Amino acid sequence: MVLFRRLLGDVLRSKRVARGLTLRQVSAEARVSLGYISEIERGQKEASSELLASLCGALDVPLSEVLQDVSSLVAVAEAAGGPEVVASAA
Repeated sequence: MVLFRRLLGDVLRSKRVARGLTLRQVSAEARVSLGYISEIERGQKEASSELLASLCGALDVPLSEVLQDVSSLVAVAEAAGGPEVVASAA
């Protein structure tokens, strides 16, 4: 089962790596603990809307771009396995 939070973490990690930033740099800029960002990137924790906005600011990427990328991945997962493939973290 593909979780939305896992796809979100994958997108955030790819944005960070593409910009050549370390978790430490993003953590300092976003004022979020390094460990928590790591858990979000690994799909182990949910990001609140405020936290997501802070991470996007630290990555210098629009929130809409992150959500669009996640949406595209969700569509691929749905096509591969049907609507039940993408589930909430609850």
